[in-house]
Amino acid sequence: MNDIVIKAEDISKKYILAHQQAERYTAIRDVIAEKVKRVLKGRANKDVIQSKEEFWALKNINFEIKQGDRVGIIGRNGAGKSTLLKVLSRITEPAGGRITLKGRVASLLEVGTGFHPELTGRENIFLNGAILGMSRIEIRKKFDEIVAFAEIEKFLDTPVKRYSSGMYVRLAFSVAAHLEPEILIVDEVLAVGDAQFQKKCLGKMEDVSRNGGRTVLFVSHNMTAMQSLCNIGMLFEKGELKYKGNMSETITRYLKQFTSGKRKVQWEPEQAPGNLNAKLLKAEVRVINRPQAIADIFETGDALEFQFVFFNEKEGLTALDVTFHLLDEMGHLIFVGSSGIHNTVVRNFERGEVKFICRIPADLIHEGSYNISRLLLVQDRGTVNLEIKDVIQFDVISKQEENWGWMGGKEGIIKPRLEWFY
Repeated sequence: MNDIVIKAEDISKKYILAHQQAERYTAIRDVIAEKVKRVLKGRANKDVIQSKEEFWALKNINFEIKQGDRVGIIGRNGAGKSTLLKVLSRITEPAGGRITLKGRVASLLEVGTGFHPELTGRENIFLNGAILGMSRIEIRKKFDEIVAFAEIEKFLDTPVKRYSSGMYVRLAFSVAAHLEPEILIVDEVLAVGDAQFQKKCLGKMEDVSRNGGRTVLFVSHNMTAMQSLCNIGMLFEKGELKYKGNMSETITRYLKQFTSGKRKVQWEPEQAPGNLNAKLLKAEVRVINRPQAIADIFETGDALEFQFVFFNEKEGLTALDVTFHLLDEMGHLIFVGSSGIHNTVVRNFERGEVKFICRIPADLIHEGSYNISRLLLVQDRGTVNLEIKDVIQFDVISKQEENWGWMGGKEGIIKPRLEWFY
């Protein structure tokens, strides 16, 4: 029990939501008549009806976190992640349950939290250190490191109310990370900073955890950063803790919420999308080197196979090729695959089912979400028989043991394993 630094027992948090709903009238004459009546009778305006309901942001949360753990907290918007961090940071009180914390807590939850806008950057550093219980001498020892890390030397004596959001976050994180708290809590506020500074922050969080023995709680939607930094994952859904364990498994469970069945689509011939020339009966992404893999989630080391099954309506022999466009979650084109570009042999198909298989080598596709946004069945390498958009979707995450490269950095659209010679 001595190495347990955070213990949550049946933590719940409730908010009361007020809803306003205007009374509905069938015509404008009714509205005008009702207004006149109320003015003449001196009655209060009762156009608005108020109702209230309870919203449980957290429901009976139980967990323990050990010293030195790097905990990634993930979930959809509104799942309760930020509410949990506010409860742990003593910003808000839980409606029920008990939290036990061992050591000082430094939190970075929202831009501007913990800073006095009228004070300068220098003055806020000392203010935050004092709030954490540090002496002026202790703060002075860390002062130069804080300023250098935040890269705000020129603006050190400027009131922070004149800082940009990026400068604000740089200084706030630097203060929180360098003033030696036993527990560091960071919300996804780091997304405000530039990419280079985000890398510095992730590196610093790993350093204070691995080398300093401090505990880090991190909320982010950046699954790559989570995978690289955190050794423990917590998945929240609708205010409940659904899973706590290995970070890779936590990410897998989280991503499955978005991929439900989309990696494979199949239709009966009479319902299949298509036209008088052809129909798409089936499209699927499969792992070919790791048969036991979870169907919806793939790793960067997986060799993948795209399968497309069509029904060719043309009588007689028809020369057919398949072309597809692979896009990432931001809509960027990763590559175009075509069976006809590198295949010099023209294949002719009779009327009936036609299957095309395209294999993607392992260690090529980077982490992320992908979709085949455009699928073409081409006749005689020129005439489009069939075109279908947004066919299938799938997700790729890093292999658990793969930590090379800078933490949290997505260095490019693809992630090939290159051969080197010395």
